[in-house]
Amino acid sequence: MTEVLLFNHALGVTEGIRAFAERLRGGGHRVTVGDLFEGKTFDTIEPGVAFEEEIGWEGMIARSEAIAADLPPDIVYGGFSLGAVYAQRLAQTREGARGALLYHAGDMPAADFGVPWPDGAGLQIHVAEEDPYFNREGGDQLAMDSGGELFLYPGSAHLFTDSSWKEYDPASTDVVIERSLELLGRVG
Repeated sequence: MTEVLLFNHALGVTEGIRAFAERLRGGGHRVTVGDLFEGKTFDTIEPGVAFEEEIGWEGMIARSEAIAADLPPDIVYGGFSLGAVYAQRLAQTREGARGALLYHAGDMPAADFGVPWPDGAGLQIHVAEEDPYFNREGGDQLAMDSGGELFLYPGSAHLFTDSSWKEYDPASTDVVIERSLELLGRVG
């Protein structure tokens, strides 16, 4: 069993995020959904991003660290879209991380957090190949820097793993879950 902390995307903690977490739990893992928005949800991406910007970088870091503080250090950090940034940061800066699962993001070079990718920590990045929010060059760089894996899925949907979102792609999500469970089994 691997312990996982999953951070929300710009819509907040949706039923789709809860369902995704439940599927990882079904693979035998302990999953905590970290609510960076403290219960606030949005119907579209733009107001959620504006809310994140209102909280600010330091505020969001403080929220992510407070959520992680109650968990052991040797976990896998995960996040959807904007939540992936905070997951990546914790995976790189919190001692003992086993890895990171970055969904619909993962295009910040490891150097952006001032430390190299931790030795032995796994990484998977899962994005649609034509995702308008994803910087492919940055994702390639992070995968290379970490020895991790960048998986591209058909289409241009951004939040395609969220079953409560209009862009949900069940077939691609099944593959994401399968690959995520493989990483969790490997680093656990």
